[in-house]
Amino acid sequence: MRRNLQTTDVNSALANPQPKPDRLRILIADDHQLVRTGLKAMLNEHDVHCEIGEAESGAEALQKVGEADWDVVLLDISMPGMSGIDTLKEIKQVRPELPVLILSMYAEDQYAVNLLRAGAGGYICKEGPSAQLLDAIVTVAAGQRYVSPELAEQLASGLGGDSAEPSHTLLSDREFQVFCKLAAGRSVSGIAAELGLSVKTVSTYRTRILAKMKMSSNADLTFYATKNGLLR
Repeated sequence: MRRNLQTTDVNSALANPQPKPDRLRILIADDHQLVRTGLKAMLNEHDVHCEIGEAESGAEALQKVGEADWDVVLLDISMPGMSGIDTLKEIKQVRPELPVLILSMYAEDQYAVNLLRAGAGGYICKEGPSAQLLDAIVTVAAGQRYVSPELAEQLASGLGGDSAEPSHTLLSDREFQVFCKLAAGRSVSGIAAELGLSVKTVSTYRTRILAKMKMSSNADLTFYATKNGLLR
């Protein structure tokens, strides 16, 4: 069932920054070694006492989530093979209580709302300042939801009916997952195999997606995704 973001979520996300815990167990899932090294250096620079694990793919992240207890997962949205979106859903199925902070090079208005609905504890751009990233890590590790002030303002405007939501934010988390695959040119049968669903179920999702977004074909979805920077 789709979980709508409520005003209380936004207020909670903007609460005062959490105090640094004595020690954190952090799993960094990113396919770029330089990014993982940079994140570790940032944590050391800010004197965050932590034990860090690394994964360079969604599959490896899932394996390590199953092997050890982590306080937070830093998950890149764009990785080869299993995407961050798919990895998030899998993590939430096996460890629903595990906080996952999405790291992305994509602007918040492109993916953040859908990923928060899918269970992410927060969403932050990689280009943001290190202090903001550190605040996000500590906040989600403490069990709270993190959004930036800019995204909180966007969410508040949407809840107040002051602005129209982008079409893709109207989709449920599963619909958004299927939408991304359809827009990338995946076939219905291929998506069914990837997600462990029947072809009929994926076809039903496709029909709902087209109806909600007021489109008529996969080509329309691809054009929309390209225009809005949603294709990874």
